[in-house]
Amino acid sequence: MNAPASPFERYRHIVVEGPIGAGKTSLARRIAERFGGTPVLEEPAENPFLERFYRDGRRYALPAQLFFLFQRVNQLRDLAQRDLFSEALVGDFLLEKDPLFARLTLDDDELALYQQIFDSLRPQSPVPDLVIYLQARPETLYERIRRRGIPMESDLSEAYLRGLVDAYSRFFHHYDAAPLLIVNTEHLNPVENDDDFSLLVRQLLEMRGRRVFFSLGE
Repeated sequence: MNAPASPFERYRHIVVEGPIGAGKTSLARRIAERFGGTPVLEEPAENPFLERFYRDGRRYALPAQLFFLFQRVNQLRDLAQRDLFSEALVGDFLLEKDPLFARLTLDDDELALYQQIFDSLRPQSPVPDLVIYLQARPETLYERIRRRGIPMESDLSEAYLRGLVDAYSRFFHHYDAAPLLIVNTEHLNPVENDDDFSLLVRQLLEMRGRRVFFSLGE
């Protein structure tokens, strides 16, 4: 299959999103490396509360959530100072989805506190030219997480993943800030399969309208 043209010819700022195990960071990194964009990626290894959250979610949900919030806000503040017209960017998070995790893990009092902090910190982040939302069933995500073998993720439950998948689905059902490409990754592996990657890039270049669903059958 011939190499596709660069998606940066059409979109200068792309964000790849999806639940844990969907492959958003790997795909964002591959797009950046293949076409010469600048990656703007989450850095979960820097969160000192994340491993403890996976072991004891009730106790460490709030500090883990706030650390990620501050980290993302700082990244977006740096991003806002760049020349977006001369630099192609690929991110793996939307700040708008941050409360999704908070609503899933925090109790009412903690959520109220988190929301106050979120509202006070939220920067005027640039709206992406395109969002790629990677979908997969909870069972598929659970198996992918198990296979990649990151020790701190070993305590993630399938029930938590089900709640996360449902929350993502509801969030993107209402998302309309940017054009949205919804990609079902059950039978599509654009991270490891070159042909699938080329198919995805062609889909980006040929996309019409603000909401498109892309899937391959078995």
